[in-house]
Amino acid sequence: MTAGGGLVTFGETMGLVRADEPGPLEAVRTFAAGIGGAESNVAIGVRRLGQRSAWFGRVGADGFGRMVERRLCAERVDALVLRDPGFTGLMVKHRGVGGRVNVDYHRAGSAGSRLGPGDVPLDRIRAAEVLHLTGITPALSDSARAATLAAVAAARAAGVTVSFDVNHRAKLWDEREARPVLCELLVAADVVFAGPEEASIVLDDGGTPLELARALAARGPREAVVKDGARGCVAVIDGEEHRAGAVAVDVVDPVGAGDAFVAGYLAERLAAAPPERRLATAVAAGACAVTVPGDCEGLPWPADLAALAGGDVVR
Repeated sequence: MTAGGGLVTFGETMGLVRADEPGPLEAVRTFAAGIGGAESNVAIGVRRLGQRSAWFGRVGADGFGRMVERRLCAERVDALVLRDPGFTGLMVKHRGVGGRVNVDYHRAGSAGSRLGPGDVPLDRIRAAEVLHLTGITPALSDSARAATLAAVAAARAAGVTVSFDVNHRAKLWDEREARPVLCELLVAADVVFAGPEEASIVLDDGGTPLELARALAARGPREAVVKDGARGCVAVIDGEEHRAGAVAVDVVDPVGAGDAFVAGYLAERLAAAPPERRLATAVAAGACAVTVPGDCEGLPWPADLAALAGGDVVR
């Protein structure tokens, strides 16, 4: 894909090593390899649901870097990959005591953290319909933060819709450091996504999910969506309140559900669907994602969404 339009996003996509067995990591003997990254998950999810998407970022000249590029290209995402002499970041996922999913990151000084303002494809952003970003990228490094702000400035100047998923990562920065940056991105966004805890961090205040959505919208975004896991979601869109209930499924791997939710919402938004359909697709996409191991493997195709609505047996 070389034309403009659709969605453009960016950030760090890492190699993923997933333990195939539950228990302490040191006792696991079999692993699966893949890729993982919030922004590339959204790009893949949007593309699977029929809308154009592009991703840009830095990866190392190593096996995981090649895996990232090949996977994005196989998903028909327009991958604007920059090769870096550094290493591709790595995430290790394993299920510990009590079934809790643990994710360890090995990314300090990685290729992805070296993204800078000069790497931002300004023409591609100006030609997009939506620029999507998360609160992860500005936490990686000063240069990645500057790249984030440069991308937002280009989108705002061109009248491109800015979508922002708060996606706070406590392992990258604490709330005090994160809050002013996240607030700056919130004010610049047209669409914002957050979980209740993330919204409370940005707003420095608590409340019900609906109260949080109202408060987020009051900061500037026309569309504020609070993702509330098994309770579904609430949203304030152009001043109107909306709710969508969750879809009950057996959870295999909860990581990536939020990215699938965002992808579902933005794909429907790109298709000019009304708010009710955007939210319904978002919660269904999140439900599909958690039924499959991996960061992006469970991102749904349209047929998956239809099957989810149609019952347990496909003949």
